[in-house]
Amino acid sequence: MQKLQDYWNERSFQQRMILGAAFLGSFLVIAAFGWIASRPGMALIYGGLEPAQAGEVVASIERAGVPYEVRGDAIWVASDQRDRLRMDLAAQGLPAAGSTGYELLDGMSGFGTTSQMFDAAYWRAKEGELARTILALPNVQTARVHLALETARGYRRDQNGSASVTLTTNGQPISRDQAASLKYLISSGVPGMQPERVTVIDSQRGIIASTEDQSGADRAAEMKRNVERILEPHVGVGNAFVELNLDLVTDTELVTEQRFDPEQRALISTVIEETTDESNSTGTGAVTAASNLPDAEEEPGDSSQSARAENRSQSNYEVSRVTREVQRQPGSTRRMTVAVLVNGVPLTDADGQTALAPRPEAELDVLRELVASAVGFDEARGDLITVKSLPFASLGQDGTTVAPGLMDRLALNELVRIALIGLFAMAVILLVLRPMMRNRAQPAPPALDNSLPPMPMMAPMPMMAPMAMGGLTGEIDDGFEASPDRPRIAPIDFPGIENLALPPADPVARLKAMMKERHQESVKILSGWIENKESAT
Repeated sequence: MQKLQDYWNERSFQQRMILGAAFLGSFLVIAAFGWIASRPGMALIYGGLEPAQAGEVVASIERAGVPYEVRGDAIWVASDQRDRLRMDLAAQGLPAAGSTGYELLDGMSGFGTTSQMFDAAYWRAKEGELARTILALPNVQTARVHLALETARGYRRDQNGSASVTLTTNGQPISRDQAASLKYLISSGVPGMQPERVTVIDSQRGIIASTEDQSGADRAAEMKRNVERILEPHVGVGNAFVELNLDLVTDTELVTEQRFDPEQRALISTVIEETTDESNSTGTGAVTAASNLPDAEEEPGDSSQSARAENRSQSNYEVSRVTREVQRQPGSTRRMTVAVLVNGVPLTDADGQTALAPRPEAELDVLRELVASAVGFDEARGDLITVKSLPFASLGQDGTTVAPGLMDRLALNELVRIALIGLFAMAVILLVLRPMMRNRAQPAPPALDNSLPPMPMMAPMPMMAPMAMGGLTGEIDDGFEASPDRPRIAPIDFPGIENLALPPADPVARLKAMMKERHQESVKILSGWIENKESAT
């Protein structure tokens, strides 16, 4: 402590300020490092909760006494307590589901409840139960179901109700198969509802079409993936770029066609008529006076006879007629174009240099056939497929694979902790290890060899007298010249000791070396001895 005080007294004011600032900075860095090191690691337990749900979760965590942090809409807790705390919250029913199911009907009594009130509560409970079922999907975070049903009663059997489902995912999109499943789920839970009257909406992607009514963009993306999947095993990953354009029919068209074929006729009916007519006529004789007599005989007159026969046949035919009604819905492909760019192949020239060269035409023809089969090429429709091979500028034979860097894998708090650990290690090296290594590099001061036989007592005066007369103004050295300012100290004569043989390790030489290295301490010790001697005399 005395040495520290002497060292502090010998420093100037500016040096003291620098030392104080360095000490304060080191103390703050060490305190910050200790505070950060003592803090528990935080892990995400829940995120994206509604305010009411988040409040219930936070209140339960506070009752459990677990450290937590609220960062936006996310709740972070100590990493070593996260799993246990999540199980405890699940046992308490937290976070509570945002929708309410059939428990709404438990609080309804028969008194004071009208049929309209019961119907509204029933369909609200139905929406909640359907939303709970949808939340069982692993990639669905929140779900809302809206049912639009007719409230009219009576003997009507046809119901034109509709429904919509709004979903919020955790980053993984809802697939078309899942959308189709949700449509059948809602339609099966509501009597009389058809699956096509259910709409599934993703909060990020919009309306999700099922497999039957998928949009043109989804179809083009799927066909593009199919082409890339069939080309990558041959050309390598990243060595083929595919662009596909679908020209779809967007109009609804109803075509009614009626054709008459005169070459084809059908017999409908046949009418046959037969007519026969026969007639006979006989005339009287001439009238005379004798014909007036009573017994007079009539004379025969002229007679005629006629017969007629007629046959008539009628056949009715119908000309062949074809009536066709065609209704064209939007979504059919009007024309398709596909462009495929394939990377070249590396070739080594005579100088030993490797360069990319276009692929041969025979190989491109095979690739064109594969692409045509994958996309359903139809030449009569006007489809076009173009496959070209050109050397890529920046991609190699095996393509490029983007790997996440170190900064992407490390969290921000981990980087801060690593930086503080590095600063603390540098401070330890500069303030502690460096002085220790410097002292270790210097030769150790020679120690007195006390293995000799004990020496007789020496009179102190003969040794002190020369020091008192000449004073101590310089280093003790046998090799410097005496001067008026720095008198030479005469060698000390020890009575009773003559011709003392010293060992190779001379203690006097060691003592002189120690006094040279620690000059100030030696001067202070000798000055103290002189002052004590003068006060004693």
